[in-house]
Amino acid sequence: MTSTQRRVRRPLAALGALSGMVLGLGIAPAVAEEETAGEEYKVLVVGETLGFRHSHIDETTHAVIDLGEEHGFSVDVWDPPNTSGGWWGPGSPGQPELTMDSTPFTSAADLSQYATIVFASPVDNTNDLDPDKPRLLDDAELAAFQGYMRAGGGYVGLHAATDTMHTVPWYSELTGGGARFAGHPRQQTATMRVESPTHPSTEHLPLEWTRFDEWYNYTSNPRDDVHVLMTLDESTYEGGTMGADHPIAWCHNFEGGRSWYEGAGHVDESYSDPLFVEHMLKGIEWTAGVVEGGGNCVTFDEVESLVDGADGRGSKALAPKVEAALAAAESAADAGDRATAVKHLRKARGMAHGLGGGAHVSEKVSDLLEWQEGLAAHGM
Repeated sequence: MTSTQRRVRRPLAALGALSGMVLGLGIAPAVAEEETAGEEYKVLVVGETLGFRHSHIDETTHAVIDLGEEHGFSVDVWDPPNTSGGWWGPGSPGQPELTMDSTPFTSAADLSQYATIVFASPVDNTNDLDPDKPRLLDDAELAAFQGYMRAGGGYVGLHAATDTMHTVPWYSELTGGGARFAGHPRQQTATMRVESPTHPSTEHLPLEWTRFDEWYNYTSNPRDDVHVLMTLDESTYEGGTMGADHPIAWCHNFEGGRSWYEGAGHVDESYSDPLFVEHMLKGIEWTAGVVEGGGNCVTFDEVESLVDGADGRGSKALAPKVEAALAAAESAADAGDRATAVKHLRKARGMAHGLGGGAHVSEKVSDLLEWQEGLAAHGM
């Protein structure tokens, strides 16, 4: 499907476990009730900093607030001042005029008021992996966040969102395949190449997007676990360490929720750049369930895992056939043969209805199909 303005209610915390039980019984879960068109929803911006504070946090926060006023969502901010000083200076000034009085990470149920949560470079100085250092979220706050995501919550990570909670493996998987901030060269102009041109957050962008920013290298390539939206062309700047395949923006469906990450956005000017602001807006809206499209960040591994876990009458015999069709489609997709990938995905979709939870699996195969058809339409 193409991008559509669609407000979807975020499920309450208890629905995450219920959905797993329903799928395990081979029953397709009911579609979430759509909100009345134009009904406002809520977004939380997290700028709390226990390490180096990025100057763009203030610009990001105000940009999101402005977007909310224009596009129908309200914004809460968690960015308290603190005295956690270090080599970067005496502490964080936070945003005392905007921040909430106390942490919003109290429980999954409390967090469920937010359609999505934006992590605006909330660095916490844990990149030395010292388990005794304070984390951005303590154990209780982390448990609340985990419960929120597993109940269908949304997460937007901007720039140094990969440079916080290094001692929490789960958070590394949430941000994307365990890829963490490893370092960066000097700020300079480089070219990002759009790899998923029909996703709502990239469909407005030029396929080659040249801009000035601070370009991150990561500890690993997340491609095997995420849907890559854009790569960074290391031949266009100095200091890249990841080689020919350098993902810089990606998204994925994670433990029942939606995760979207953009590694650019260090420079303050990003948040007055119409292209970047629209890119961020659509990341917010996609994770909030407001827009759909471009394959909804599906991956082959995601769908194959659903097929592996299918239970119910006929699944045992049918699952290997669906898996074979998916494997053939993935192989063709990797080779850039979109026509063959589409052919095998149509076959897989037709068979998927016979699996336990077949409607859900078939919907995910349809997402794969939409993604590949979109690439074909762009000659990619």
